[in-house]
Amino acid sequence: MTDASRSPLAADANEGAVAIVTGGGTGIGRAVARELARTGASVAICGRRPEPLDAVRSELEAEGRPILAQPCDIREPDQVDAFLDAVGERFGAVDVLVNNAGGQFAAPAEDIALKGFRAVHRLNVDATWDVTQKVATRWMIPQRRGVVLFVGFSPRRGIPTMVHSSTARAALENLASSLSNEWSKYGIRAICVACGLIRTEGVMQYGGEDAVTAFEAMVPARRAGTADEVAATIAFLTSPGAGYVTGTTVVVDGGADAWGIGAEPPALEP
Repeated sequence: MTDASRSPLAADANEGAVAIVTGGGTGIGRAVARELARTGASVAICGRRPEPLDAVRSELEAEGRPILAQPCDIREPDQVDAFLDAVGERFGAVDVLVNNAGGQFAAPAEDIALKGFRAVHRLNVDATWDVTQKVATRWMIPQRRGVVLFVGFSPRRGIPTMVHSSTARAALENLASSLSNEWSKYGIRAICVACGLIRTEGVMQYGGEDAVTAFEAMVPARRAGTADEVAATIAFLTSPGAGYVTGTTVVVDGGADAWGIGAEPPALEP
């Protein structure tokens, strides 16, 4: 982390916790893994590509942080089971799950076929549910404690060319509140973190620096957020300091959700 985004959290804020971060090799997931490790947690990360995972593992191992990194496509239940087996063997139990893995493609709504819509939901909702239920039933429910985080989208009203993913991420908000209703009796907290424009490798693929600059003009804070800022928020939410926060959505977006899309509507088609 850079000095400009140095963590405000104590080095032991998450001491003793074991955390899983899906999609932990790049972007927000990588930053979350670093922040959880640097606030005392043991971290297990997964993702589809081994190279980014290896880079995060090497970085944290060099700092003496306990970490497990294993390739896993969360859309494949057998791979999820193998990853969780490895986590259990290495760390024994899991206290925190950060559901960060996700993906989408930009397209006008009229061009999104059913196959594409289902593909986005399979990754962002179905696979996330599979991981969540398995982690909860293996560890959190039996041990009567745990924190489950879901990474959502802001603006929450909908995003042009992202109707499939915006719909999926909205489902995660409801999932967090629903699980809070049902699993609070087990001492499990469930929270959605809705991220706005965050400068990551993933965002840059949607038009590069010019597109990010254009998007920044629609954010009241007039800048993109950083992955480290999201990570610090998540690390706080997983800590005992946020022990009374559950069943809600925390928005990290520079005011974009309050402002709305912040741009002129498209012209009417003749």
